[in-house]
Amino acid sequence: MSEKIQIGTVGLGLMGSSIATCILAAGHPVTALTNNIAQKKEATQRIEAYLLQLKEEEILKEEPATVLQRLSITDSYADFSNHTIVIESIIESIEEKKKVYQQLETVLAPDAIIGSNTSAIPVTLLQQGLQHPERMFGIHWAEPAHITRFMEVICGDASDIALAEKVISIAESWGKEPSLLRKDIRGFITNRIMYAMLREAFYLVENGYATIEDVDRSLRNDLGYWITFAGPFRFMDFTGIPAYLAVMKDLFPDLSNSTTIPSTIEKLVEDGAKGVANAKGFYSYTEATAQQWEKLFVDFSFDIRKLAGKYPQNIGDQ
Repeated sequence: MSEKIQIGTVGLGLMGSSIATCILAAGHPVTALTNNIAQKKEATQRIEAYLLQLKEEEILKEEPATVLQRLSITDSYADFSNHTIVIESIIESIEEKKKVYQQLETVLAPDAIIGSNTSAIPVTLLQQGLQHPERMFGIHWAEPAHITRFMEVICGDASDIALAEKVISIAESWGKEPSLLRKDIRGFITNRIMYAMLREAFYLVENGYATIEDVDRSLRNDLGYWITFAGPFRFMDFTGIPAYLAVMKDLFPDLSNSTTIPSTIEKLVEDGAKGVANAKGFYSYTEATAQQWEKLFVDFSFDIRKLAGKYPQNIGDQ
């Protein structure tokens, strides 16, 4: 079992609960802060359900009831006083996040690390006004956080790189394969690349080149085929670097560089669509099929974790 350093989380929604589950399963005690202590029972039940998933998939070796004994849920920042690292996972609001950090800085030691599970806010903005901005990092998780191996650790302008490397080491003890962004940039790695892909996908659909179904099918059966095994640079190594240079010269000038929001997604949101969460999205769902898709995504997440585990990033160097 990993070293039992004291770790805290702020926020116990779906993502916050999933993050707490991941850390608990790795053997660490977790203090989880919520602004609504009345939801303690609901959050505990949600975390227990996630732990049961891990147990059923043979990822968790302990009994969920034993793991839960390492969880403490509180509504007092004072309970973080002896913690090594605290990870905030609340709404994507700079103002609300900064309120959390101000509270944390009243109780944490100067060298304790503060992390934010932001998916897009520049870390440099979150560091502004802190007493010790050098210990503030983005710690970006993917959903479901207790299953995926993804993590990005993002430095802001004031971040201490030595502390960033400490975060990487701790994250590896949670079963993650973290990437380090040494310079701050909006959207980080995966979101910048994903949204560039989404822009081109909307361009193809809205200009009549392909349907939503055909775009999904093509990406699933090409990109989805190799991306778990190799990132884009390794894949270019496999398939011949010169060919990519030739295609780039012809294709880059023709790609969409629009800065306007696609009308398709604007209209869906105006109509109240949230996706499978309310059975209304790019595809048609009933309540039952939406729930089935959610279950399938969890099942797939476990399967792809196992597959990726057989082929770690450095496997060919061994």
